[in-house]
Amino acid sequence: MRIEYETQRLSKRFFMLMLVLFLVQVIFGLILALQRVDPRLLQGVENFNVARAEHLNLGILWIVSGFIGAILFIAPLLSKRDVVSPWLAKLLFYALIVIAIWNFFTLRLAQIGMAGWWEGQPWLQQGLEYLEPGRAAGILTLIGFAIFAYLVLRTFPPMREWNEIHWGLGIGVTALAVMWIFGLFFVARLDLQEYFRWFVVHYWVEGVWEVIHISIVGFLLVLLFNANVRMVGYAVFWGVTLVWLSGLIGNAHHYFWIGTPAFWQFWGSLFSALEPLPLVFCFWHIYLDAHHDRRPLANAPAFYFILGSVVLEQVGAGILGFSMTFALTNVWSHGTLITPSHAHLALFGTFGMLGLGAAYFAVASMRDIPNFDQRLGKVAFWLVFIGMLGMTFSFALGGTVQIFDYRILGLDWFGGDILRAVTPFGVLLLLFAFVFTIGAAIVAFDLFTLGARVRSPAGDAHHQHVTAKSGEPALGAVPARVPTGWARPLTGYEAAVWLLGMWIFGGIITLGLLSFNLESVRLGDPHIPYIMAGTGYPGLLLVTLLFVWRFLASLEARVRYPDNAVGAHAHHSDVGLAAGAVGT
Repeated sequence: MRIEYETQRLSKRFFMLMLVLFLVQVIFGLILALQRVDPRLLQGVENFNVARAEHLNLGILWIVSGFIGAILFIAPLLSKRDVVSPWLAKLLFYALIVIAIWNFFTLRLAQIGMAGWWEGQPWLQQGLEYLEPGRAAGILTLIGFAIFAYLVLRTFPPMREWNEIHWGLGIGVTALAVMWIFGLFFVARLDLQEYFRWFVVHYWVEGVWEVIHISIVGFLLVLLFNANVRMVGYAVFWGVTLVWLSGLIGNAHHYFWIGTPAFWQFWGSLFSALEPLPLVFCFWHIYLDAHHDRRPLANAPAFYFILGSVVLEQVGAGILGFSMTFALTNVWSHGTLITPSHAHLALFGTFGMLGLGAAYFAVASMRDIPNFDQRLGKVAFWLVFIGMLGMTFSFALGGTVQIFDYRILGLDWFGGDILRAVTPFGVLLLLFAFVFTIGAAIVAFDLFTLGARVRSPAGDAHHQHVTAKSGEPALGAVPARVPTGWARPLTGYEAAVWLLGMWIFGGIITLGLLSFNLESVRLGDPHIPYIMAGTGYPGLLLVTLLFVWRFLASLEARVRYPDNAVGAHAHHSDVGLAAGAVGT
């Protein structure tokens, strides 16, 4: 695919900034993993609460940077014209750098208790989880979101010409700015402050970001597989509708234990149970689009990360989110290591992987290297994928032990009883964190140097396939043979069985958390929750790993056996066809 509009190149700087912030965030994650094993590490220099705030803040910033890069890349294709006011996009880039540097230094003031109070507002840092930056950075961020919304909406055609993807992205970029306003004032009452804090955090992640995620995934599938834009638009419409239907009242599960009225426990439990619905829909949508004509993968790393995004969204946000957002399970899991097991898999898996997938697609296009070496990208995907699954596993089992020792037995955290109990899982977490770090470093290196390794076996095989389909002889082309075994075509029935398997193990996890309400467990017998956690978490994560391996093996077989893999249409990598389809 070649760049059709020059302003698409504006996205490259945001993707490169995304990679830098990603690597810095991973470094802070390693520090946190080391401090879980030895809490004395860097005490007084980089305390745990400061490192955690930096880790969270950088995660939000690099994900937003990836969103901006992806939308600036696809907006001209959706609009059939260049981005308006490119100088504003450049200004937004520098503003994002300023915000990142400002936050990096001001968040450290939490260690000495300095918030920078003036006129009743904390201007330097405010210590609210996920919203740690102070008012100065918050106002600058709001201005940045307003600039971004202006760029996108002014680039888009008139609303009467919008399709579902336009609407998804248009609503998304507008709501980014609107929802941020709820985090720009300080309230002395903690329950009311938390109420508005979750307006930002929940509606961003489980509302606005999800809308942007579904829309970007849909359009990237159009570009990768020349999927039917009307069918993709149909999927985007229902995905966005279900996200808002379930997510608006589903926000109530954050209100269980902060002094708000008890009726939120019912409504939060009910609507939170509906939140996996759009994720199942998105999961099925990517299967259908990837298999609609059985074309070979022209850009495997891009699709690897997009698939990882959708699957880990299903597992991390859907299944693990479902298991811990009922009042009867959340009363035990809330504030324990169960929470980061869900949060890491959901946040990085859903949004981080999408940013990396979009970067692989866009950077390869901007450097005009359709036949680039894809091996490093594939290796990097598996390292970060396995590393993240392993970290989730470590958090989850450690959290199960933590619930029993801390909330059932009432052992002393600060005296070291809980620390000794969860340290083995902290060591396991550290090992998987190193695996993830290696993968992250390879991703960054590969994207920074993309184009230096121009040819790859996968690319050559794909070229042979296209040549053969065009009627020219393909030197060394593989004879027609149907792939069998693990690489056989993946049917919809089999995909549904894999999905069902994930949810069965998710059900076991949910029952394990519910079992803490049993009288025998509350009297000191941990066997039921331990057995269920020891079955549910490994089972869920293993099924997830095997399913992604199976899915990708069936797609890779299309390159090795192209004559049996392709459908009735020849493969088109020219973006003009996809862009033209979007306008219909």
